[in-house]
Amino acid sequence: MQNFNTSKENSFYAIGLSYKKADAEVRGCFSLDESAKINLLEQAKKSGVESLFVISTCNRTEIYGFAQHPFQLIKLLCDNTKGTVEQFQKVAYVFKNKEAISHMFRVGSGLDSQILGDFEIISQLKFGAKLSKSKGLFNPFMERLTNSVIQASKRIKTETEISSGATSVSFASVQYIMNTIKNVSDKNILLFGTGKIGRNTCENLVKHTKNKHITLINRTKDKAEQIAGKFNLCVKDFSDLNEEVNASDIIIVATGASKPTLDKSHINTNKEVLILDLSIPKNVHSNVTEIDNIALVHLDYLSQITDETLEKRKMYIPQAESIIDEIKLEFNQWLETRKFAPTIKALKHKLKDFATLELDAQRKKYSNFNETQAEVISNNIIQKITNHFAHHLKEDNNSTNESLELIKKVFQLETTTDV
Repeated sequence: MQNFNTSKENSFYAIGLSYKKADAEVRGCFSLDESAKINLLEQAKKSGVESLFVISTCNRTEIYGFAQHPFQLIKLLCDNTKGTVEQFQKVAYVFKNKEAISHMFRVGSGLDSQILGDFEIISQLKFGAKLSKSKGLFNPFMERLTNSVIQASKRIKTETEISSGATSVSFASVQYIMNTIKNVSDKNILLFGTGKIGRNTCENLVKHTKNKHITLINRTKDKAEQIAGKFNLCVKDFSDLNEEVNASDIIIVATGASKPTLDKSHINTNKEVLILDLSIPKNVHSNVTEIDNIALVHLDYLSQITDETLEKRKMYIPQAESIIDEIKLEFNQWLETRKFAPTIKALKHKLKDFATLELDAQRKKYSNFNETQAEVISNNIIQKITNHFAHHLKEDNNSTNESLELIKKVFQLETTTDV
């Protein structure tokens, strides 16, 4: 599959980096917020890239798109993040064509997640697709592939138990707290940041710790109030951060900022405090550990927590891979159809031209010429002929390219990739 015949560019690539080789600090350098994603897409469009979309989570940043060379996509990533090409080369991966398609299926299906079976990535994939579509950077190939990956993800989630049990970063953080802190239900807990991870963590805190001393702080207070209302929790203003930090026994930071939002200058207490940083890039400055009574745990450590649940999930990997293979086969068959669709379309136009010339000649010969009947008969014959050629091309996988060239030569066809 050297050329997909769906793009003006040569190849389909997946480029990026993930938790597998890049630590939190490096991943933070390549992290893309919403405005950076938009800037990247706009730059891609100006540089002539036809189709591309981006995903960026705490565990990975990836670009999927068409390019003559992967460096075009790598440059887009580095131009819109703090990361450098040199950093990228040390920890990144580049997949092309079939390998890129397979990688996207594994990512979207939770098989490549840091926590096996974590399907949160699929919402990021959907958002990336929607954003690219709004910028006119989403061709039919990309749309079909994305929909196929979403379909695989849904089937794996419903037909296997690979996502059974509560194992996610938000749950792992609560599990860590419960295993580390005695009498956790009596401790004062501060949750700073109420984005997606913050919301999930809050829900797990309420459900598993039975703690009623949970305070929420967010830069946008109404977002915190929406969550607090569900669980009857306390919300404080951002200006109260220092006071709440020093009143808390456990602090969870999930602010998603581009630089640390909590450092040792905020802390003035002699009691033991556990701080969990669930953010990428890191939102808690490492200087907090200079204070003897402070323990800091980062998301990367929490993500490594494995238990019986994860071991059980591994049993369902073959079943998940079988579902992926099935849907990937359907996608590849569609792809093969697209390869000859422009030729069939051009053939149909050619046959219609023949029919028009012949009908004009017959119309001049017969005064009682039946226009409607002649039109129906010619259209039916054209459809049967094109269907016959299409069926042959679908069945004859080994010589499709040769057959296409022969059809073009015999009928003197000029085709385009616009179908």
